[in-house]
Amino acid sequence: MQKSFRMVHAKIWTLKKHFEGNPTDSNFELKTVELPPLKNGEVLLEALFLTVDPYMRVMAKSLKEGDKLMGQQVASVVESKNSAFPTGTIVLASSGWTTHSISDGKELEKMPAEWPDTLPLSLMLGIVGMMGLTAYFGLLDICGAKSGETVLVNAAAGAVGSVVGQIAKLKGCKVVGTAGSDEKVAYLKKLGFDFAFNYKTIESLEETLKQASPDGYDCYFDNVGGEFSNTVITQMKKFGRVAICGAISTYNRTRPLPPGPSPEIIIYQQIRMEGFIVYRWQGDVRQKALKDLLKWVCEGKVQYTEYIIKGFDNMPAAFMGMLKGDNLGKTIVKA
Repeated sequence: MQKSFRMVHAKIWTLKKHFEGNPTDSNFELKTVELPPLKNGEVLLEALFLTVDPYMRVMAKSLKEGDKLMGQQVASVVESKNSAFPTGTIVLASSGWTTHSISDGKELEKMPAEWPDTLPLSLMLGIVGMMGLTAYFGLLDICGAKSGETVLVNAAAGAVGSVVGQIAKLKGCKVVGTAGSDEKVAYLKKLGFDFAFNYKTIESLEETLKQASPDGYDCYFDNVGGEFSNTVITQMKKFGRVAICGAISTYNRTRPLPPGPSPEIIIYQQIRMEGFIVYRWQGDVRQKALKDLLKWVCEGKVQYTEYIIKGFDNMPAAFMGMLKGDNLGKTIVKA
């Protein structure tokens, strides 16, 4: 077995220049690095599927120019000196934008034993992974959505929003969704949303929201932020709950942000607004959520759509397209 002595070259996408406004090709640089031989306890991973997500646009601010871009991937163990991860094991790894990486196994998460052969492995990056968990905890814990309540979700045809709407329907809620194209709106209606509209083609957001739910909204799952949210807040019911998951409308903004919602409305309607990131939920609650999501997907109760782009070299294009809303469902790069 000469495997241990073979030279492995990893392709890595790095942040060449910090983003200003919309990312462009000039912000990224593709490098090739030679990985060292494995030490005892280490494994060599080869990426199968990688993810691009809106949070990366914000988190990139914490990187230095020249650093590898962050993110999860589904990978296969191609060489192992760690008995817990034999060759061929499929794992979820936070290796970033790279084709190959070395891990000591501590941060790796094995594919669930009950994962059916018929289900794409890429769903570990989406509906049965970080995106599904974000929807699950944001809706059920932060919003505390209950049967009979009205839920509004924006960017509703995206990786998180589409799951939020479907879980809300499972829990007996009325669901209103907004998206940025007629194709996406048709998709939301197919998923069972009670009311869906294209925010780019309506005359008045205020009027359309009133038409969708004349008596207002109990829960608002916000992926968009900005002026959109200011309009929604005025239509929240008393004791309404807002889960602030993202603010994609503001991430590429170079001008100052718009003023926030009216404090008077928040005070007198007694609205609760809470920001969250999914890593808050660990251990048993996270495992239960993953089991629920996997079960719902297998039973066909929660549908998924993937927007798959082939080729590791297309990571920046996939990322930039996702920020523009090119994708229906979860954007995935197949290495």
